[in-house]
Amino acid sequence: MGLLKKALIALIGILLAVYFYSGKEFKPEMLKGKRVIVTGASSGIGEQMAYHLGKMGSHILITARTEEKLKKVVERCLKLGAASAYYIPGSMDNMTFARQVVHEAKSLFGGLDMLILNHIGYSYFNFFDGDVDHIRKLLEINFLSYATMTVEALPMLKESEGNIVVVSSVAGKLGLPLTVPYSTTKFALDGFFSSLRMEFYHQKVNVSVTLCVISYIDTDTAVNTVARVINHLPAPKEECALEIIKGGALRQREVYYQYHATKIPLLLRDWAPDFLDYLLLKNYNIEELNKKSE
Repeated sequence: MGLLKKALIALIGILLAVYFYSGKEFKPEMLKGKRVIVTGASSGIGEQMAYHLGKMGSHILITARTEEKLKKVVERCLKLGAASAYYIPGSMDNMTFARQVVHEAKSLFGGLDMLILNHIGYSYFNFFDGDVDHIRKLLEINFLSYATMTVEALPMLKESEGNIVVVSSVAGKLGLPLTVPYSTTKFALDGFFSSLRMEFYHQKVNVSVTLCVISYIDTDTAVNTVARVINHLPAPKEECALEIIKGGALRQREVYYQYHATKIPLLLRDWAPDFLDYLLLKNYNIEELNKKSE
C-alpha cells in the first residue's frame, strides 16, 4: 500500500508539471531589453550566460573578482549584441560589495528584471578535514551573499515582477562524498530560496524563484578539481548556461541539468537510498584522489 501511495504521488507530480509547463515555449526575445545581473561571470557558466544574454539583447551587469577577465567578457557581450554591458569587480565575502552590485544595477538601469546568482568560493574536493571555520567562510560567499543580494534587489524585482535565478548543484540535494563544505552551502540555498518562494506565493508577490540543480559541468574549475576522480564526462557549460536562462525566463520552479544526472538520482534518493549510495560511490576513483594528494 505504501508503494502504491508513492507511485500515485509521483504520477500526480508529473501531471502537474506537464500542466504548468505545457504551452510555455522559450523565445530569445523574452530577454530582449531585460535588465540582468549575473554574478561569477568572469569564467565558466556565468561567462557563458553573459554571452547568451548578449546575443538576446539584454542589459547586463556582471561581477566577479578579476577585473581584466570581466573587461573581456563585457567587450564580447557588446559585440554579440547586448543592449548594454557593464562590470563591477569585487569579492562576495564582503556583504557591502554584494549590496553595492545591486545598487549599481539600479543606478545604471533604473531597475532590475532578473537576478542570476552564480558565484562560488573556493573549496577543496577531498574528505572532510574537520575545519568548521572553512565552512563558515564558504557560507558567507556561497549563501549569505546570495541572501543579501536578494533582499537588496527585491524592491526592484517586485516592481518589474521579475526573476531570481539561483545556480545550485546536485550536491545541494544529495549528500555527495568529498564535498562536505560545498554541499553544506548548496543545501542552505535550497532551504532559503524554496521557503522564500512559498512565502511569495502566500503574499502574492509576483517574483519567480528558479533553483538550478546542475551536474558536473566542463568549467575549468570543476574539471581541474575533480579530474580523474569522477568516472563520467562533464556536460557542456554553454548548454548548461542556456538552460539556466531558459528556466528563469519561463519562471520554472527548478531546472535540472543534465536531467539524467540530477533528477533521476533524486528519485532514487526517495525510493532506494541505499542503492543510490552504492551507485554514487562506484562513480568515484578514490585511488586517484590519493595519488593527487601525494
